[in-house]
Amino acid sequence: MLSSRGITIRSLGTVALVLLLGSAVAHGVDADVHALLDEAEAAFDRWSKPFDFDTYEASLRRAISLWEEALPQLSDEDTATRVQVLNRISQALFELATAYQPNARDREATFERARDFGLEALNLDPVFVATRKADGTRAALRAATDVETIFWYGNTLGSWLDFHRTKALFGGVRDVRACFERSIELDETYDGAGPRRAMGIFVAQAHFLVGLSLRDAVEHFERSIEIAPTFLENHVNFAEYYARGTDEDLFDRLIATVLEAAEDPSIVAAHPLYNHLAIERAKALAGE
Repeated sequence: MLSSRGITIRSLGTVALVLLLGSAVAHGVDADVHALLDEAEAAFDRWSKPFDFDTYEASLRRAISLWEEALPQLSDEDTATRVQVLNRISQALFELATAYQPNARDREATFERARDFGLEALNLDPVFVATRKADGTRAALRAATDVETIFWYGNTLGSWLDFHRTKALFGGVRDVRACFERSIELDETYDGAGPRRAMGIFVAQAHFLVGLSLRDAVEHFERSIEIAPTFLENHVNFAEYYARGTDEDLFDRLIATVLEAAEDPSIVAAHPLYNHLAIERAKALAGE
């Protein structure tokens, strides 16, 4: 109902690693932690070598384990590195559940862990903390200052709420909406238009609960494709969550675009994990 399935991981491996390790060095993180962070990023990386979906699960689990090992060794004063690691764990757990855990109970537990790491990162944002104390949690979500943190918290919260519909109805959907709207405000291009894509799926699924319409969802889907046309989940989500059963011509065009792009290795490699998932979904939707 609420998850923004297919959220991309843009090609941040090298950039994030430089920022993460640069922050670690600047704050005097010892060599052992530095090595753990370096190894975690290497395991997480899926751009610098040929991507294999089946073997990547082990690499993803390895990265999560290494980040969790490094986290308690970080200085409390090194907030930037701590937030980065918390975000990485939240993101990686989301990916693990989405891509590799078919069992519903396993997915629920993993999404819950991912949500908790995201909330921990939010609690290191002084603006979030101050606003929550003064005006409540939803106002704090709308005041968050880091797009990565609020975006992954929104994704993991929404995914967890899929298993807790009562909580979703009594406030959860509004929290998710606040996360995605704030993500759009901070950087709509983040992770291949992830905030727009996430909002499109959210509105398509829950518009009747939050006073929006399917036309609002269309605008977000169209904007996601405009920003990041090679992120194939943008097309598949538009097809699955709006066009199917509503506009069959549009549905066919969107699926055809994905299946055609699947023949171009450079496009597939741009977002290896999620373009793989998008292609598999497109094939299923096309009845292949």
